[in-house]
Amino acid sequence: MVRAATVSRFGGPEVFELVETPDPVPGAGEVLVSVEVIDTLWLETMVRSGAGQGFWPMRPPYVPGGGVAGRIAQVGAGVDQNLRGRRVVALTRGEGGYADRAVVAAEAVVAVPDSVDLTVAAALLHDGVTALALFDTAKVGPRDGVLVVGASGGLGVLCVQLARARAAKVVAVARGAKLERVASLRPDALIDSARPDWVEQAQAVFGQHGADVVLDNVGGLLGEAAFTLTARGGRFSAHGTPSGRFANIDRQAADERGVSVTGIEAVQLSQRDRTRYVEQALREAAAGVIAPIIGQAFPLDQAGAAHAAIEGRTAFGKTLITTHV
Repeated sequence: MVRAATVSRFGGPEVFELVETPDPVPGAGEVLVSVEVIDTLWLETMVRSGAGQGFWPMRPPYVPGGGVAGRIAQVGAGVDQNLRGRRVVALTRGEGGYADRAVVAAEAVVAVPDSVDLTVAAALLHDGVTALALFDTAKVGPRDGVLVVGASGGLGVLCVQLARARAAKVVAVARGAKLERVASLRPDALIDSARPDWVEQAQAVFGQHGADVVLDNVGGLLGEAAFTLTARGGRFSAHGTPSGRFANIDRQAADERGVSVTGIEAVQLSQRDRTRYVEQALREAAAGVIAPIIGQAFPLDQAGAAHAAIEGRTAFGKTLITTHV
C-alpha cells in the first residue's frame, strides 16, 4: 500500500488526511518512482485553500505535489528497463507527488548526478527552474545591478546566488529574523523591508541609475514599491504572490521609463524547456554555483505543518516533505 497526503476538502492545513491506497502501476511511457523527497510550493497552499478554483483543475479529494525525488522502482511498456534503480527527479502532471510512490511520465524524469543529494535535487525542481528561466527572461548580464525582493525564500536564495555569479551587484531584500541568514549569502547589500525607509536605502545603494533588474518574489505593495527602483530601460519581473497577489504595475509608467515588465507567464514553460532547466540546475548545483538552503523538512504525515510554515511566512529557504517514517 502507498501512503498519500490527501486534501480532503478546501480549507486550512488541517484538511490533510494520510490515506493508504493500492500501489500505482506505470502505464506505457511511464515510470513508478519510489519517492524519498517531495517538493512543496506556495501555489499548492493557495490551491488547497480553495483560491483560484477557476484556474486550477484540482477538486478534493486530491493529492498535491508537482515534483518528487527518489529512485525508479518500475517502468511501463516502451520504457528502458535499465532505468530501474536510477536516482531521479521528476515533475508530475501537477498532482500526486505527496505520496510514497508516484507515477510520472518517463520524459519528465531527469537523472541526478552522483554528487548531488536527492534533497538538493528536489529543492531545485521548481525553484531552480524558475530562477534560471527568470534570469534568461531578464537577460541578466555581468554589468547589471540586480534587486532581489523576497530573498529569504527558496526561490529568493537561488536568485541571490545566481546574481552573485552572473551580475555586477546584487541587493537582497528580506525582513525580520531572516536577515541574518540572508546575509550568509553575501549579497552586496541587504535591506530590511520592515523599515519604512527601505526604498530609500536601496536607492542609495544603486544610486541615481537604479536597479537594472528587479526580481519580485513577493508581489503586492512590496513589489509595487520595488518597481520604483527599476532603472530606465531596466527589467522588472512581477512573478511573486506570497503577499496574496501579484504586484500591480502601471504599464503606462513602465512604458514612459522604457521598463520591460514580465509576469508569471515568463516561466510557464513547455515540458522540453522544463526538463532542460532541471538538467541545468542540477549541473549548476554539482558545480557549486547554486546551493538551495533547506530551511525545514516535514514527514509525509505532517504535510499540513509544511503548508502552515509556508503560509505563515516563518520558513527560511526551501520547505520539503520526506517519506521517511
